[in-house]
Amino acid sequence: QVQLVESGGGLVQPGGSLRLSCAASGFTFNSATMYWFRQAPGNERELVASISPSGDSTDYADSVKGRFTISRDNAKNTLYLQMNSLKPEDTAVYYCNARRFRMNYWGQGTPVTVSS
Repeated sequence: QVQLVESGGGLVQPGGSLRLSCAASGFTFNSATMYWFRQAPGNERELVASISPSGDSTDYADSVKGRFTISRDNAKNTLYLQMNSLKPEDTAVYYCNARRFRMNYWGQGTPVTVSS
């Protein structure tokens, strides 16, 4: 049974930091390209960052470049998103996503609220 379980979300002040984690099980984690998406209320889900199966290639949305860092630990089957210099517009539910060929799995999401 495939599971993607996000954690680490919460309430943080503008300028603060959070580290999201996504624990994966039930599939070959080190063969999957992994993604972080987010969805703010009333908005469509948007891609935040992606990382290759080996971790040697990453990509970011322009809105988070220089502030967010995606990483993975294939030995622990875990995906991370380090979020620094958070802004109110980063408020959203954050989802991890695993893809390989026709495989496409989603976690349940973890909420992030950036507010003073």
